[in-house]
Order: sequence, then structure tokens, then C-alpha cells
Amino acid sequence: MLRVDIPGRRAYEFENLVLDVNGTIAEGGALLPGLAGALAPLRDTLTIVGVTADAHGTAASLGAELGIEVRVISPGGEADQKLAVIESLGADATVAIGNGANDALMLAAAGIGIAVIGPEGAARIALEAADVVVTDVRHALAMLADPARLAATLRG
Repeated sequence: MLRVDIPGRRAYEFENLVLDVNGTIAEGGALLPGLAGALAPLRDTLTIVGVTADAHGTAASLGAELGIEVRVISPGGEADQKLAVIESLGADATVAIGNGANDALMLAAAGIGIAVIGPEGAARIALEAADVVVTDVRHALAMLADPARLAATLRG
């Protein structure tokens, strides 16, 4: 569990991290450099789940490489399916990270939503739904590895 006390907001107890795959932790179906190392400090603290429609057919290999569960959702209605994943895990106990329009519902529903403006950009609706916006997913993971950084960004 990851505990984050955000002054002016509240204390959070996160058990899960849900990651959009393509556009957030992978580009063109390939894992971004350094991502496995950035996830390592969180593996003992959080259950990490990747979510993807697997457009590039690499979900299984990415999950194996990272040592995380990757849930493959059906093409079409991805936003609702990603939201269902967040809800099944317990939205309040989950941090979500994504960049696309189909990530907006999960970013808004999660205890903390982090939007990434990465190599594939970010959808405006995702930015509006997020609590935090970063320019690299590795920065988001570093914030979670050092929760004082997240608290500093979100304190009221």
C-alpha cells in the first residue's frame, strides 16, 4: 500500500496502479526506455495493471517484460472498459495514468489521475480529467515512488 497525505485535500491509501499502455508506457507497441526500472520501486507497494486494446499485439510480451498484469480490452468502447477496470479494483484505492481521450473516464474516477503528455501527445479531455499532468510517464512513476513529490504538487 502507498499512503499519501495531501495537505488541504486528504490522506490516500493506494493499492493499485493502472497504466494505459500505448501512448503512455509504450510507443508503437514498444516499451519506453527505462520504464522497467522506473516501475521497480513500486512493484512491492502497488498492484500494477496495464490496460490496452492491444492494437500492436504486444500486450503479453510487455506484461512479461515488466512483470505486471496486462488486461486486454476490446476495441470500441475502450473508455468505459478502462473505467470498469478502475471500478473493479476500487477507484479510490487506485492511481491511474494515461494520455488519450479513452483514458479520461478512468483518470477522473481514480483516487488520483495523472495525464501524460508523451511521445504521442495527450487528449485535452484527458488533461482536464487528471489531477496532475506530467511530460513523461517516468516522472509520474517517480512521484509515486516519492509520495512527498505528489503531495507537493497537489497540496491546497
